Amino acid sequence: MDDQETIASIKEKVIRFRDARNWEQFHDPKNLVMGLSIECAELQELFLWKSEAEVREMLDDDIQLGRVREELADVFVFLLYLSRGCGIDLSEAVRKKLAVNEKKYPVEKSYGSNKKYDELEGQ
Repeated sequence: MDDQETIASIKEKVIRFRDARNWEQFHDPKNLVMGLSIECAELQELFLWKSEAEVREMLDDDIQLGRVREELADVFVFLLYLSRGCGIDLSEAVRKKLAVNEKKYPVEKSYGSNKKYDELEGQ
């Protein structure tokens, strides 16, 4: 896949892959959520108990970076399956969520802050 490939075209490839194997029958939202959680946990496991220096070292190692890349891809694939299974256009959902977050986290209150939106008022 090149950098110019869209989410829609990636989704089409992922769905073709799934459908060629007749896996849609297993892809109800409940099981997809559980699968997504498992894939996230596998990604988390790669970072578990590592210091920031160890994480940087891991990400500089081609083999370890490849493992991170594969787990990120698995998470993304499950998100695509889940969004389709729920009838949600993931691109539109992200656009709408960004609009909500723009209001919750205005730049003038949230710039450089790690506070949650309901803690920003006092600043």
